[in-house]
Amino acid sequence: MANRMQRRPSIRQVRIVVALLLLIGIAPVATAYVTTHHGGGPNPNTVPEQVPPTDGITVLTIDGLGPSQIVAYAPNGSLLYRNLTYGFYHDVDPNPAGAATVTYVASTEVNASHCDTSREGVDECSVSVVERVNLTTGNVTRLYSRTVPDFGTDNVHDADLIDGGDRVVVADIAPPDRIYIANVTTGETVWEWKAIERFDPSSGGDYPWDWTHLNDVEYLDNGLVMASIRNQDQVVFLRPGHGVVENMTLGSEGAHETLYEQHNPDYIPPENGGPAVLVADSENNRIVEYQRTDGGGWKRTWLWRDADMQWPRDADRLPSGNTLITDTHADRIVEVNRAGEIVWSARFPGPYEAERLDTGPESAGGPSATAADLESRNVGSGTLNGLLYGFLSLIPPVVLHATMFVLPNWVSPLAAAGTLLVGTVLALWLVIEGGRFAYRRVEGDRFDLDRLG
Repeated sequence: MANRMQRRPSIRQVRIVVALLLLIGIAPVATAYVTTHHGGGPNPNTVPEQVPPTDGITVLTIDGLGPSQIVAYAPNGSLLYRNLTYGFYHDVDPNPAGAATVTYVASTEVNASHCDTSREGVDECSVSVVERVNLTTGNVTRLYSRTVPDFGTDNVHDADLIDGGDRVVVADIAPPDRIYIANVTTGETVWEWKAIERFDPSSGGDYPWDWTHLNDVEYLDNGLVMASIRNQDQVVFLRPGHGVVENMTLGSEGAHETLYEQHNPDYIPPENGGPAVLVADSENNRIVEYQRTDGGGWKRTWLWRDADMQWPRDADRLPSGNTLITDTHADRIVEVNRAGEIVWSARFPGPYEAERLDTGPESAGGPSATAADLESRNVGSGTLNGLLYGFLSLIPPVVLHATMFVLPNWVSPLAAAGTLLVGTVLALWLVIEGGRFAYRRVEGDRFDLDRLG
């Protein structure tokens, strides 16, 4: 017993260890702050006026993870257009092809007079719009809008014009979580599919608020509708009038080796080497592509990830075979070539989606990974960056990304990990000190009783 007591660390040693852990956690936070605010580093909240030149106009959107806006850069890299009207910008598509015109989806909060807020706890509304803008003249035309009570994450992330712009297909995050097609002129809903038809309320997120987080929809040339059911880790295919097409679903809830809360899947048709789906596998910090097999399943045919990647949310396959990627928490846009090398990049705060004009909407004009013989790339374990990425991978990605979501934009992934370390150490230290205090108080009371006896 005496030997065991001698080996037990003293409270002074424990406090020294706690202090060292706190210093380790604080160091990356302090470094990130000083570098950003006093060291001449780029302001993470500032959209650059100039990016490296490209072969075409590049359009980018930012949602609530940065200074919300839509911007466009000319081929020489200069800022061509900017719009900060709304609180969130999400989807953007070229429209029509060959012109400097795009259609975007945006949302913002408005006061309670704009919708029915009779439900308890709701005191404002959220309006989502589909608008077309000419990037050279700045002329904006509203094509469609929808206003609902604001329950939190309820803004539309994606909507695609179909039938020459006469109708719009919408991924509706707000309850009752649905995909619907509406007439642009009359606003009438001509078809809808509710997620409750397929998914149990106990799946995904909190029902009914942010339950599925339907964040993407794409109307395919074969008449099917592809949708991203983020919280259930899967991409489904719908046939209007019938529902989910059996045996075509990519992924399943909790099967995180396939998809983990993905964003913006793009369909690559058979004429371009598909059917294939290119998708930002967000919580897995990677871009992946799956090819439809002859047996009716999905096979992963491409993966791209480097040591800096943190929560990507869009990937477009260009006609050249290059892939344009938005990496949200790494505050950057990158373009990688067929060999997996970065051939163009720009620092950009909290990007959501990117489009390179004259390359087709999303990945419609690009080849599949199989057809283009693309080389996969993963993080190298023998490099310093690889070791750092390995350390960050020890933290559950949803925890790390949620921490970065609530912290200021200047917080890097390593600084976020430091913040988590500091919080954890302080919580444990409070438990230890509280336990010691309670123990000493009990022992003191016992001593007093012995004296009274």
